[in-house]
Amino acid sequence: MLSNEELQRYARHILLRDVGGPGQQKLKAARVLVIGAGGLGSPLLAYLAAAGVGTLGIIDDDKVSLSNLQRQIIHDSEAVGTSKVESAAGSLKRINPHVTVEPHALRLDEANGADLVARFDIVVDGTDNFSTRYLMADLCEAACKPLITGAVGMYDGSLTTLKPYELDDKGRPNPRYRDLFPSRPAEGTIPACAEAGVLGALTGVMGSMMALEVIKEIVGLGQGLVGRLVLYDARSARFETIRYRRKQS
Repeated sequence: MLSNEELQRYARHILLRDVGGPGQQKLKAARVLVIGAGGLGSPLLAYLAAAGVGTLGIIDDDKVSLSNLQRQIIHDSEAVGTSKVESAAGSLKRINPHVTVEPHALRLDEANGADLVARFDIVVDGTDNFSTRYLMADLCEAACKPLITGAVGMYDGSLTTLKPYELDDKGRPNPRYRDLFPSRPAEGTIPACAEAGVLGALTGVMGSMMALEVIKEIVGLGQGLVGRLVLYDARSARFETIRYRRKQS
């Protein structure tokens, strides 16, 4: 049940016809695993905590550095040199003390990833490397867990939702991550933000959109992004949506 304090905290959600008290109860009961407490993970985690998602798991093995603070708004200057998951956990507790935070300061691999994925309802990938993205796509498909995955470049971002273990409205299997990206880019062909740079507020746009898709999935609100890839060009303030389908084997 929602306490009186929670009823007041989430009043603007509860007023929404398609959310209401039942939707807020679903948010409180949900367990969401977020991979990465960086540029995308910062606004994503903040909005999920503010929305009242009951349990947030955070995976990141990095420490906060000064160059992170231009975009990773969940951390502050005093957190430099500390674990990102611990810094993020402290920030989320200040945002909403009703949220349970499970920090995991580790590097994902197939063994520990499978165990963690199995313990959560939804997984969100906000990492900056393709190895983790492919791994999480495989683990979530095997565990039948929804995966919301986003990425940013210097001035652009992308976002989609994956449920390859389900069928679409025509009875066809939903697409996999590999239907979008069949093979990993060769090492060094796509520069990391440490090499090419990234517009800080861009991660806020995409991370907030990722949080919105998570909330929609939990509440059962609107239409998700399964089979659709949203692309955002920050320089022209333009969104495009590309439809993609499961490739025939």
